[in-house]
Parts: sequence; C-alpha cells; structure tokens
Amino acid sequence: MKAIVSRQLKLMAVCAAGLLAGLSVQAAETPKSGLAIAVEQAWRLNPQAAGLDAREAEARAAQDVATGLTPEPGSVSIGNLNDRFNRNQGKQEYEVELAVPLWLPGQKAAREAEAASRIDEAVARRSAVRLEVSGELREAWWALATARSARILAARRLETARALETDVMRRYKVGELSRIDANLAQTETHAASAELVETEATLLQAEQAVQTLIGSPAPKILDEESPTTRRVVGEAGDSAETHPLLTSTAAVARSARARVQVADESRRAAPELALRVVRERGDFAEAYSNSVGIKLKIPFSSGSQVRRETSAAQAEANQADAELLRTQTRVRLDAERAQRNLQAAERQLAMAQERRQLSAENLRLAEKAFSLGESDLATLLRIRAAAFDADAFFDRQRVARAAAISRLNQAQGVLP
Repeated sequence: MKAIVSRQLKLMAVCAAGLLAGLSVQAAETPKSGLAIAVEQAWRLNPQAAGLDAREAEARAAQDVATGLTPEPGSVSIGNLNDRFNRNQGKQEYEVELAVPLWLPGQKAAREAEAASRIDEAVARRSAVRLEVSGELREAWWALATARSARILAARRLETARALETDVMRRYKVGELSRIDANLAQTETHAASAELVETEATLLQAEQAVQTLIGSPAPKILDEESPTTRRVVGEAGDSAETHPLLTSTAAVARSARARVQVADESRRAAPELALRVVRERGDFAEAYSNSVGIKLKIPFSSGSQVRRETSAAQAEANQADAELLRTQTRVRLDAERAQRNLQAAERQLAMAQERRQLSAENLRLAEKAFSLGESDLATLLRIRAAAFDADAFFDRQRVARAAAISRLNQAQGVLP
C-alpha cells in the first residue's frame, strides 16, 4: 500500500513539474503584437520586396564575379586556312587559341570591395523600406482607431438621444413639456443619426485603407506600442543603436566610394593572355608540324575616358556623402519633434481626463435637475453636448497619445 501511495506521489510530482515547466515556457514566450503581425503581412504584399530580393541577388552575383580568377570569361578561337579553292596542293593550317583576360593590379580587390558594399546596400535598403512600410501602416492603424472610437461615441450619442426623445415625448403628451421641447429632442436625435452615418463612412474608408496594406480585414483589437528606449540621434548623427535610414544611406555612400576606387584601378581595359596552338603543312607531301605560342595583349589607356568615369564616380560619391549628412540631420530632428509631440499628447490627455470628469458631473446634475423640473431641456441638451464633446476629445487624445508613441518609435527606427 505504501509503495502504491509512493508511486502516486511521485507521479503527481512529475506531472506538477511538467505543468510548471510548460507554464514557464508559455510565460517566457512573447507573442507578436497585432501591429507587428500586420507589418509582416504588409511587407509580404509590398511590391518593393520582390525588387529588393532581385537587387540583392544581383549584388551577390557581382560578388561571385569579383572573387573569380578572371575579370571576364575566357574565350576560344578556332580557325582553318587551306588552298582547297585556289591551288589545291594540300596546304592546311589549323589554329586553336585560348584567351583569358587578366585583372589589373589592385582591380580585383577594388571589385571585391564594391561587390561587398553593394550587398550591404541591398540588405540595408531592405530594412529601410521595411521601416517605410511600418510607418505607412502605423498611420493607417491609428486613423482606423480614431474612426472606430468616433463611431462608438456617435452610436452612444444616438442611443442617448433616442432615450431622451422617448422621455420628452411622454412628458409632452401628458402636458409637462412644451412642443418646443419635443422638437428639440427630435432635432437632437436627427443630428445624432447624421453624425453616426458620417462616422460609419469614415470608418469604412479607414478599414479599407488598412485592408489594402495588409490584404485582410484589420483585427478587432488595435493594440498600442510601448515607447522606445533608444537614444535620440545626436548632432553628429551618432546613435546608440543603428537607424535603418542612416544604415541605408551610409551603405549607399560606401558603395559610391567603392565605385570610385574601382574607377581608379580600372584605367585601361583588361589585359589578355592567350595560348595559341597551330598545326600545319605546306602540301600533300609534307607532314604536319605543331607549334605552340603565347600572346599577351595590353590595351592602351584612354586618359579622357578614365577621367570621365572617375569624375562620374566621384560626383556620385560626393552626392551620397551629402545625402548622408542631410539624412542624419533629418532623422535627429524627426526624433526630437516626435518626442516633443508625445510629451504634448500626454499633457493633453491628462487635461482631457479632467475635462471629461467635470463634464460627466455636470451632466449628471443637469439630468437630475431636468427630471425634477428644475431645468429646461435646452440647458440639458447644451450640457449633454458639452459632455459628449469632452468624451470625444478624451478618446481622440487617448488615440493621439498612442499614435504619438508609434511616431516616436518610427522616428527612432524601431519596428513594431
């Protein structure tokens, strides 16, 4: 009996340990947010993604060429010379030539560096485009959140207006209220209905905008982001963590400088080393003789062409360096502006909360006074409109704060 109990206790202990381990693993796993999943969907549908894949494949193919033994593929020439259509005395000459282009001094290393910089540029460009897609989706995401909030408030206003109209009409029929009060109540209901129709149209547009980007209906719950802890880019463009736009622009500048180096090391066409094998005879009575030769072809350098290519590459590099400086400034200013906007949104949200509480208290007192006959309907409608405005303003500021957090993350180069 004790043995059975002991085995049962051990089994329970094992099950408990397994359950705790499972719960620990589940708690350790951080599922992706709805916005992060939507960004993945938008990226898969983005037309630039396929183009970036092709560009990266092109850069890797260029790297394979740069690491090859020759700058270009070799060639084979085959020739035959005879007097069959002239004297026809048996003269024959067969020639086979294998030609291989050669790297210029320093050219191979320059080409390898250029190919590596092009790969880095393609990879960095992918991150930058992904950030652009995230920014577009973030704006559509919070526009949808604003539209949904406005629609909920409009529906609530219509429901309240209809309840008030029912109460006013009842009191009008028994003679407690005038015809003017009944008309005011009906006017409020019509205004609330019109507002609901308008907000539904706006909501439909916002829903379609998100669906266009991600290819499916937007999720029911639009989760918020957390503020980034990344340091704002400094005056010199340095950042504690790398910003995708800065990485992409810097990669473009490095690639342009690498092309300048290639132009400097490619001052002439590639030399060519050829191995020539000849088999020939003078006539039918003569035996064939074989000969082997080596040929080296060295093209002359064209000063004007070299200057043109070098100047074009240098101009492109200078433009890329200037663009890098401008991007550093723009990223820094965008991050600072986004930080200030977030601080302003947080202050406005706090003020909206206070306004909402005061308006709710005023509405409660006005409804009580109207039900007791101590206040007229016009006063109640005015206070109710102020309360709805306060609620709408609070919801807009709540969404605006969430959108400001997303814009700060976007400015800092942080993906959802």
